Amino acid sequence: MWFATRMPLSVIRHDDAGEFLDRVGGFLSDHEAENNLLFGILDGLRRDRSISDGPPLLAEVRDGDEILAVALRTPPRNLVLAVCQAPAAIDALVDDLVAAGEALPGALGPVDAIHRFVVRWTALTGQPNRRQLGERAFRLSRVIPPMAPAGEMRLAGAGDFQLLVDWLIAFTGEALPEEDNEVLDAERAVRRWLDHGYRRNYLWEVDGEAVSWAGAGGRTPHGTRIGPVYTPPEHRRRGYAGALVAAASQAQLDEGLEFCFLFTDLANPTSNHVYQAIGYEPVTDIDVYVFG
Repeated sequence: MWFATRMPLSVIRHDDAGEFLDRVGGFLSDHEAENNLLFGILDGLRRDRSISDGPPLLAEVRDGDEILAVALRTPPRNLVLAVCQAPAAIDALVDDLVAAGEALPGALGPVDAIHRFVVRWTALTGQPNRRQLGERAFRLSRVIPPMAPAGEMRLAGAGDFQLLVDWLIAFTGEALPEEDNEVLDAERAVRRWLDHGYRRNYLWEVDGEAVSWAGAGGRTPHGTRIGPVYTPPEHRRRGYAGALVAAASQAQLDEGLEFCFLFTDLANPTSNHVYQAIGYEPVTDIDVYVFG
């Protein structure tokens, strides 16, 4: 009597973001909203490989012809895990990364999947893990216009370079205070946005003064992501951010996109309320872990 032997899962690495997206795009599209960050990173890599400080990590886990898990990383940033409902695939991914000697500063993904990932990572590497941040992914298909404050939206340009650098540093300092927040990194990011055009930046102006900022970029098959969103402390609680995000989101829909996505910090109930009031609906929760 013959018995079928189950073959081990295979972890396949890729070098080219376009080729990788061709391979895994269908899998990611099954949960487009949940996987919007991965789509956005791949969109950026295809346009400008310099967003990764070194070769990106582009990995898929397969059982024969079936994709079970997808992960990517653009050094020096955290690994990003796609929606995955196959625990064995997560184990196989971690085992492959450890065997290859990969060094990860952290990882993020849907709550259950990323928890399994970090527990196994810690078990195999001895590195402790700590949950750094809880986020919620939202999707919008129709804008509910808020009561508009004074002012109007405009598209940022080259003349706004220093303002965007300063506000990106301030945003990162508030949202991720434990991260390295170097001026040079912020300048490089803003220069890429302005030179390559893959992220638009919108400003809300009142009497000629910029009071709030929202970015839009990271394309998915049917949408794009809104963020960062930042309002300086002296201009908060006046409705500027809500009005700007609503107007920026509507601008994306007016160009033919079906959806806009954004992420919020679960520890910030104000932003979660503001964005839901203008039409954003919660999709899934994301946890961010750091190692070491």
